[in-house]
Amino acid sequence: MDETTRDVLRAVMEEFKEISYISPEDIPDIPLYMDQITTFMDAKLAACKRYPDDKILTKTMINNYTKNKLLPPPEKKKYSREHLLLLIYIYYLKDFLSISDIQTLLGPLEDRHFHVSDGITMPEIYQEAFDLIKGQTGYMSKDLLRRWKMAESAFTEAPEDSEEYLHLFAFVCLLSFDVYVKKKLIETVVDKINLAQSGKGKKKKESSRPDTPDDTDEPEFDPLKEAYDEDEELF
Repeated sequence: MDETTRDVLRAVMEEFKEISYISPEDIPDIPLYMDQITTFMDAKLAACKRYPDDKILTKTMINNYTKNKLLPPPEKKKYSREHLLLLIYIYYLKDFLSISDIQTLLGPLEDRHFHVSDGITMPEIYQEAFDLIKGQTGYMSKDLLRRWKMAESAFTEAPEDSEEYLHLFAFVCLLSFDVYVKKKLIETVVDKINLAQSGKGKKKKESSRPDTPDDTDEPEFDPLKEAYDEDEELF
């Protein structure tokens, strides 16, 4: 690995380590005005900006979220802790989910846990989700290094002037495929939530494949069995 490649890898790992999270204890437990909300989000998620002029959250965004029923209206122009938690979820989800999908995912959260006096509260749900996510950082860091090594092992016969670029391209391809697959999986889960909430789902497109008689004795494909070793207990 030459020095230039090391610098790129170092930059990737530093970027990963600097990804901002808003810890549960940092979230104010008092109502805030809109200006205070945008200032809080901008300060806590500043490291997430790609460019200095990028906006984390604006008044227009908040108004649009309320208009699209992603966010309940404020109470006397003030936003509660639960409002802020929803805005944090929306900030992360909007990069890869549509407004409709975010509505489906967060709708039950708002209906069942927004300003509840008993049962599981939204701050408790955020704490649990936060702990789960933080527990993944070590694994993800190792996985990034593993993918980097895979990319470096590709294009062994590439010309010297193209080798560095092709290794970076291979690394991006590995990460992109991972993003694509996980996005599809998330959309599948959101569709299941939508189906459970509405009692009906969108009708799947009719297959253009012609009907053929079932003349094989092959067992039905089970993706769970494919994902686990035969001797590993699934549940």
